[in-house]
Amino acid sequence: MKKSAELYLSAREAAAELAISPATLYAYVSRGLIRSEPSPDSRSHRYRAEDIRGLKERRVPSPEPRGFRNFDADLPVMDSAIATITELGPIYRGVNCVDLAERDTLEHTATLLWDVAGVDPFAPDNCPQVSDEMRAIAEAARRAQPIDRTVAVLALAASADPGAFTRAPDGRAMVGGRILRLLVATMLNAAPSNEPLHEQVARVWTPDNKHAPDLIRRALVLLADHELNASTFTARCAASTGLNLYDAVIAGLVALKGPMHGGAAGLPPRLVKTMLDNDVAPVVRERVALGERFAGFGHGVYKKGDPRAISLLEALTRAGAPRKFTREVPDRIAEATGEFVNIDYALAVLVHALRMPAGSELALFAMARSVGWIAHASEQLQHGKLIRPRARYVGPAPGRAGTTNSI
Repeated sequence: MKKSAELYLSAREAAAELAISPATLYAYVSRGLIRSEPSPDSRSHRYRAEDIRGLKERRVPSPEPRGFRNFDADLPVMDSAIATITELGPIYRGVNCVDLAERDTLEHTATLLWDVAGVDPFAPDNCPQVSDEMRAIAEAARRAQPIDRTVAVLALAASADPGAFTRAPDGRAMVGGRILRLLVATMLNAAPSNEPLHEQVARVWTPDNKHAPDLIRRALVLLADHELNASTFTARCAASTGLNLYDAVIAGLVALKGPMHGGAAGLPPRLVKTMLDNDVAPVVRERVALGERFAGFGHGVYKKGDPRAISLLEALTRAGAPRKFTREVPDRIAEATGEFVNIDYALAVLVHALRMPAGSELALFAMARSVGWIAHASEQLQHGKLIRPRARYVGPAPGRAGTTNSI
């Protein structure tokens, strides 16, 4: 009996030995790194001690990276050379996006994330082909939400693009350039153009503000990628089935609409609207007393504030945006709740300050993040492997007798 006990550890003992959470222990089991079997009493599982200690000696990296403890450690993890998240902001292929946003465009950011060197995806003549059917759909959906209209147009775009299914990395980059130009134009209800993307947005949505082009440029660069968020993972899964880049971007757009992802961008504008005709301190005090949360504040990684939001709000302050929104609201809420500003709030302030159309926050988010979706989809297509996570079964034990209904 003692010999058997030495061969196995309980879940608590195994987790303590590796200094990990139980969820991470289960992740190791599901990945085949630790063997598990029911205990003799069948009320729990036990884990092979040699696997636990071998794993500890090899110092295998934990599925829950330091700094991400609040994220679900049992989510899928995969290798990528595109981007990572740090407390100083997202890193795009080794470059901090906050630094990049000081000077660069979304187009240049795309060439970085797409790892392009031999071609120019944004050459003047690399414009999308627009078929009669695409024009008809765009016109019919002119009053629809920008994302819905864009999904409808992109669904027909691959058929109009002879290079849509290219397997060459440079060819995919050129397709990416055409997709981005088509996506932005469709969201703006405009014709595709080789004009800089941020200038197109400013000209259509806020033509009378001299600061608009540079502020929009900054926001687009800051939002271009954020590692494997829900929409990006969705785009990668879609691409792993062999889809073309147009369809992978459609997958990302649809996932982005969810209220727990990009759809949440519709909430911070309500906070900005509430503060317009009210003093900040009483509103914050009342909401805190009622236990309400503040949309656009708090983040799973950025414990002291989202560097992207800080960068954008500082630029807005320099451009003359009301300090009430760029400074006072973030400071008061942080003081009262311990939660710091994130990029959703900064986007709401941008749209308010530039007097852009209502709902522009989500459209800007989609324009920028499509660059990341194309990068991840291209990387996945290059790998050529299907993403097929396993489910950890928590249903009834095998062998349960089935029942039939008699009439």
